[in-house]
Amino acid sequence: MRRFVSGLLLTSSQKRSSLSHYHYPSLRFSSSSSSSSTSPLSTSDSPSSSSSSSSSSAAMPSPVTLKTINPKVLECEYAVRGEIVTLAQRLQQELQEKPGSLPFDEILYCNIGNPQSLGQQPITFFREVLALCDHPALLDKSETQGLFRIFMLRAADAIERAWQILDQIPGRATGAYSHSQGIKGLRDAIAAGIEARDGFPSSPNDIFLTDGASPAVHMMMQLLTRSEKDGILCPIPQYPLYSASIVLHGGTLVPYYLDEATGWGLEVSELQKQLEDAKSKGITVRALVVINPGNPTGQVLSKDNQRDIVEFCKNEGLVLLADEVYQENVYVPDKKFHSFKKISRSMGYGEEDISVVSFQSVSKGYYGECGKRGGYMEVTGFGADVREQIYKVASVNLCSNISGQILASLVMSPPKPSDLVGDESYESYSMEKDGILLSLARRAKALEDALNSLEGVTCNKAEGAMYLFPRIHLPEKAIKAAEAAKTAPDAFYAHRLLNATGIVVVPGSGFGQVPGTWHFRCTILPQEDKIPAIVSRLTDFHKGFMDEFRG
Repeated sequence: MRRFVSGLLLTSSQKRSSLSHYHYPSLRFSSSSSSSSTSPLSTSDSPSSSSSSSSSSAAMPSPVTLKTINPKVLECEYAVRGEIVTLAQRLQQELQEKPGSLPFDEILYCNIGNPQSLGQQPITFFREVLALCDHPALLDKSETQGLFRIFMLRAADAIERAWQILDQIPGRATGAYSHSQGIKGLRDAIAAGIEARDGFPSSPNDIFLTDGASPAVHMMMQLLTRSEKDGILCPIPQYPLYSASIVLHGGTLVPYYLDEATGWGLEVSELQKQLEDAKSKGITVRALVVINPGNPTGQVLSKDNQRDIVEFCKNEGLVLLADEVYQENVYVPDKKFHSFKKISRSMGYGEEDISVVSFQSVSKGYYGECGKRGGYMEVTGFGADVREQIYKVASVNLCSNISGQILASLVMSPPKPSDLVGDESYESYSMEKDGILLSLARRAKALEDALNSLEGVTCNKAEGAMYLFPRIHLPEKAIKAAEAAKTAPDAFYAHRLLNATGIVVVPGSGFGQVPGTWHFRCTILPQEDKIPAIVSRLTDFHKGFMDEFRG
């Protein structure tokens, strides 16, 4: 098997040694988990298994081992929940069993965009509507409206919205299967929300509701990838979902590097260079992935930059895969989110000119409903025959979960100001939303300032999303210590940070980075009262680390 990595086409035998040199995610599970003799999948290859089989003539080797499973599974990697998180979970268990046994009293998970696990409260209106939809019998009780008014400080609009949604669901049954694209009335609401956001028409027939954005990404990779000769242009650094899904579906990742010196800028000249390089290796590039606002890098693209990207995709005949799940997370006054579909339509390009797929999720934004698994993709610029195939793939999974579908419709159609429709919940909803977003902006600034105050650390402004991606300039002695430990230098740093402080971050090598640079991703999601402790622990650790490995 061959893979295109950082401008080189590698065979499987070359991959293991070359990937670490290029500081690109290994696209398979970490070596410690794939080679460990304690893995339940590797028992037949372990010494203990061999000795036990010799002591019992009836023992049979396992039919499933690391040598017999799909090699693409071994090859892919998802660093956000990788080796360091596994270690953090073991340390958390140790704290529970032996309080006081570690130099910290809690694990601070800064590795993943999972807001409610770190104390963010759900939006009350969304949960009220969802609860009423899931238990419609409450709607028939005379006490319900009074309860909402007295105890939840809400008026009747949550009840009215629940009735509207239930009327769209056959049998008013949230426990039943739906249409494979999602409930038509909910898709109507989402399309109306997109149209209100962008100022251009949106059709419910273009909406495919999914269990979060990730299944939609997998669906598109499956659709576009015919063989390893098909490539997907993907940003470096990137969210590991993309590298993993490209590998699992048998394609080739074609990397383009974001420019850290210009605030993680996306240069079309870099796209053109990597496209031509891929073509010279016999790779047919099918699509361009753009994450805006950026993950893990936190930049928000300008409209001019987006226009250049749209023009590039149109001219090169590429599908534009727009990851827009952080569209509500913009923290700087001089930047605003604009969808790529809006940009393309404002340039005069229609369905026949460019194919654009936009991904959205209820897991991010100010709502943070990760566990509800709601999301959608809006698919435009595909012929009816191809759309039939997308629908067929969606049908294989029957449908996405109904609670996630309801939340996706609420996210795109929240309570409106009283001077418009007059939703009585708007004021309290708006207070909750603004409170969360303003707090996230303050947390981003506090962590950004703290990181930039550390020796040898530089961190670009978090314009949006939920992460910071600082660069760490490590002493040569630390790099050599990492080599001796057979791990990447930023992973070495992250391990030491976790063991000393309980802070969990993700090494930059899990996202890809320019060779010779080292980073880590840190979320801005811990609650504000936790930020001073994180800053203090990180500052003390970093000083001690640099002193230990200096010169």
